[in-house]
Amino acid sequence: MEMVILVDEKDNEIGSMEKMEAHVKGVKHRAFSVFVFNSEGRLLLHRRALDKYHSGGLWTNTCCSHPRPGETSIGGAHRRLIEEMGFDTELEHAFELSYEVRFESGIWENEYDHVFVGRYDGKYALDSSEVHEAKWISIPELREMIKREPESLTHWFRLIMENEQFLKHLENMELND
Repeated sequence: MEMVILVDEKDNEIGSMEKMEAHVKGVKHRAFSVFVFNSEGRLLLHRRALDKYHSGGLWTNTCCSHPRPGETSIGGAHRRLIEEMGFDTELEHAFELSYEVRFESGIWENEYDHVFVGRYDGKYALDSSEVHEAKWISIPELREMIKREPESLTHWFRLIMENEQFLKHLENMELND
């Protein structure tokens, strides 16, 4: 049984709950989103497995999940990057945001999300139970994808890509060394 860390609006830990129960009840919990860029400034996107409990088949950032009780957000981000994408890399904390969305299925995402950014130029090995496919995409191509087909992207991914703090962080990253 996978547990998530329950938090208040300021990300103070207030308990834990089984992951699906938290999503069914819409209880705020801690999450993380990882964005990995290569040396050409391209972002590694992944398309969620088609049978995920929500947002199956949608494109999203490199990796996203929840830290476990007793685990830091960055520790969980490294763990899931290895589990889902088959590699690890150095990550830096970019910013945090809180969001809430209810899906047609009745599942809620009520998350306090820690966003991390990293760089990586190697190969990846996808966990097919989590990831349907992956691709590297330039920021201009991604912006066009967001305009042309926003419904093909996860809710949180679109929120992050529109967030001023994240956009400023990207500007400061020197993506093309």
